[in-house]
Amino acid sequence: MPELILTPNLSAHDDLYDALVRLHDGLSDEESLRLWSRLTLILMNHIGEREVLLAAMKTARQG
Repeated sequence: MPELILTPNLSAHDDLYDALVRLHDGLSDEESLRLWSRLTLILMNHIGEREVLLAAMKTARQG
């Protein structure tokens, strides 16, 4: 079973961050929250490992 990766693991991370910020341009707060939800569910489905997802949720909640 894969483990949650918490060390830097992205290439071109600045570009990805910029794209993530621009993704919300022109959206209302409600639209932005719905977008976050859709993106989260898409990525959760892609990861597909229950234990990895639960570990990620726990880590995110801890701040």
